[in-house]
Amino acid sequence: MNETFLRTEKLSALFNGERVVKNVTITFQKNKVTAIMGPSGCGKTTLIRCINRMHELIPGAATTGKIFLYDDEIGSINPILVRRKIGMVFQKPNPFPTMSIYENVIAGYRLNGFHLSRDEMNATVEESLRKAALWDEVKDVLHRKGTFLSGGQQQRLCIARALAMKPEVILLDEPTSALDPKATSRIEELIVELKDAVSILIVTHNTAQAARVSEYTAFMYLGELVEFGSTKKMFTVPENSKTEEYLMGKFG
Repeated sequence: MNETFLRTEKLSALFNGERVVKNVTITFQKNKVTAIMGPSGCGKTTLIRCINRMHELIPGAATTGKIFLYDDEIGSINPILVRRKIGMVFQKPNPFPTMSIYENVIAGYRLNGFHLSRDEMNATVEESLRKAALWDEVKDVLHRKGTFLSGGQQQRLCIARALAMKPEVILLDEPTSALDPKATSRIEELIVELKDAVSILIVTHNTAQAARVSEYTAFMYLGELVEFGSTKKMFTVPENSKTEEYLMGKFG
């Protein structure tokens, strides 16, 4: 049974007064993968940055409309708590360069002032790395720098770092665009495995990736939500001609 856990109502995002996301109303389902696709510059990344309140950190940025996590309007929640509930993994793997693999995983707790005992830290590190399918590869080198890992391993480390905070949802912003095909395939497998534990929103311009990993897809164009629905339906009988043109590779 599908359960709505996250939704936006007439959400707009602005940079210096110019709207780059325009009146987006969308509902996300719990423990599902939702792909947000569209050409470069259509507002995909800005949309998810609004959802965990990172957009507002940019000078000149603002939002209008509302975002709800269950029944809580996130604008009324402490941003640190929002980002604990709504984790984010960026396009380029970005482990903290001065930290070990172990320290990277628990960095969110330390940076936000949450105290864990040594046993709690050890358990969190192992559990998070296991969920990110990285434990067996790094368990003997936990105190080496995270940057010592390959690109694909670094991205899984960043996913483990997000999972360590036990979020409700993880936002993935083009998480494989900097990776080779083998590493990309591993991340895609991981996304499918993780949805039992966490809901996932993935920004991608790769239509084949959206088809492979998601149950729902949103198509954005020029800041507007053009179409939203089941991935299978959208990829077989899209309702909007602009969606069909994009899926056929006529622009993007």
